[in-house]
Amino acid sequence: MLTFLDALQGQLRAAMERAFPEAGQQASEAERPFDPQLASASRPEFGDFQANGALALARPLGLPPRTIAKAIVEQLADDPAFGELCEPPQIAGPGFINLTLRPERLAGEVARRLADPRLGVPTVPGPSGNSAPAPVVVDFSSPNIAKEMHVGHLRSTIIGDALARVLEFRGHPVLRLNHVGDWGTQFGMLITHLKQVAPEALTTADAIDLGDLVAFYRQAKARFDADAAFQATAREEVVKLQSGDPISRRAWQLLCEQSRREFQQIYDRLDIRLSERGESFYNPLLEGVVADLEGLGLLVTDDGAGCVFLEGVKGKDGQPLPLIVRKSDGGFNYATTDLAALRYRFAAPPAGDGAGRLIYVTDAGQASHFAAVFQVARRAGWVPVGRRLEHVPFGLVQGDDGKKLKTRSGDTVRLKDLLDEAVERAEADLRRRLAEEERTEAESFIRHAATTVGIAAVKYADLSTNRSTNYQFSFDRMLALNGNTAPYLLYAVVRIAGIVRKGGAQLDPAAGASGPALPGVLHFSEPQEWALVRELLKFDAVIAEVEEELLPNRLCSYLFELSQVFNRFYDQVPVLKADEPARSSRLALSRFTAATLKLGLGLLGIPTLERM
Repeated sequence: MLTFLDALQGQLRAAMERAFPEAGQQASEAERPFDPQLASASRPEFGDFQANGALALARPLGLPPRTIAKAIVEQLADDPAFGELCEPPQIAGPGFINLTLRPERLAGEVARRLADPRLGVPTVPGPSGNSAPAPVVVDFSSPNIAKEMHVGHLRSTIIGDALARVLEFRGHPVLRLNHVGDWGTQFGMLITHLKQVAPEALTTADAIDLGDLVAFYRQAKARFDADAAFQATAREEVVKLQSGDPISRRAWQLLCEQSRREFQQIYDRLDIRLSERGESFYNPLLEGVVADLEGLGLLVTDDGAGCVFLEGVKGKDGQPLPLIVRKSDGGFNYATTDLAALRYRFAAPPAGDGAGRLIYVTDAGQASHFAAVFQVARRAGWVPVGRRLEHVPFGLVQGDDGKKLKTRSGDTVRLKDLLDEAVERAEADLRRRLAEEERTEAESFIRHAATTVGIAAVKYADLSTNRSTNYQFSFDRMLALNGNTAPYLLYAVVRIAGIVRKGGAQLDPAAGASGPALPGVLHFSEPQEWALVRELLKFDAVIAEVEEELLPNRLCSYLFELSQVFNRFYDQVPVLKADEPARSSRLALSRFTAATLKLGLGLLGIPTLERM
């Protein structure tokens, strides 16, 4: 509906200016007195759009809102372009203007989008209208070297990927950055421990399994916390690593490469694309961050540490809280690295990425950290005017008991194990249904379908939940064939595509207007047809909303509602048995629905199946 929305915005604003020229003369450009306040109608009986701008003009004009609305409507009546687009507007309530699009314009828009592989979703223009927009950095996943990916990495990885897909589809150049934890004290203590218990791991690739490496890491952490001598040796090892000692660097590289290969296996299963740029990348920039903060007068030495005291953020004692950027021992921390990364990402090439928008996808527990880092960066002048800096927080993955999801032994659930179980359960369910239906399928089909459904179920269960809240992980719910689940939507695509094929039509929107599914003129007459038309035409606005608000669950909700609207349409009006021209027009709607569901699921990182 964005095409219609943009056209109506301009027509309404022009009508308001003609009706009340004195209001425009008295107001400054910044005040924007002629805002139509146009939005989608809240209920079908109110039409397609509702303009509430008359209410906002009541006070400055000193007139009743309905009087203002009547004057605007009179001006709209004299606009031929508006008359071609909308039915005569209706004034409702205290001064709302209800607008209903003409049926022929709706049908024409359906035909236009069906011939468009993007289904009517426009790409964003560059800053000058023809140049490419500035890159968007999406920072997500971010596991730690020498540790296995666990369920805590699930949400960042899946949410970040979905947001990157939507932004890429809209035409933004996207840098998908994996800010892995590959530097710092943990390497000092791990290398120190391995020198004593498994020295071959520091000189030979894959000398030990990653699972063993994780166990060694836990042992090293326990020793670091309990043994002062070990702690001192580990810190010395960090200094060697940071100073470029070849033995320490070689050990570090082997550990990173081993973890990287393990991470990639998970990313391949989830169909995730990422460019690794770990903490080590920014290590050469840390001294400059501290020096510049000191030069700007922001850095304060407090108890031996270099701090920036935050504005508007106070501790229990009522004093401003500090963001420490250099520890009392002279070392750096996460805040220093994050400031360096932020600064680099905004800096113009070749000194940086030249990003226009930075998006950090991490758990909600890091909200205060990023708020502090963002504040310091803005005060330092490292966030250029007009650039966007956003933290995308998400809640916890919980078990059925409402507590943090863990194994029976109390350990954090490994992401590999969670995905394995999802696929195994999907396969068991598929085999059970095949047995009940007395169907025989090739093993290759069963494995492919089970893998697709199992992974899709995990992704969709996460993405369909408002990311700001916790959600309870349940295989039974996420693998259900009914309700707002991936299996339900995957089955809907298969079912609708089957209807289209039975009708002799092509499913691919790029096939254009020549196929039997798309006659020269589409004819719709039933309320169920128009309800489906209007739902389909919301797709572009939903994508733009996800792009702006970074809430993938909005797309999930739309896809589920679209499938429900289609079901009502298909149950209540004949499609394959309808007479022409209704048959071809209804097949066109079916084709449009399947293509929209397929594209929408693809933007969530979920592939569809030909059959289930």
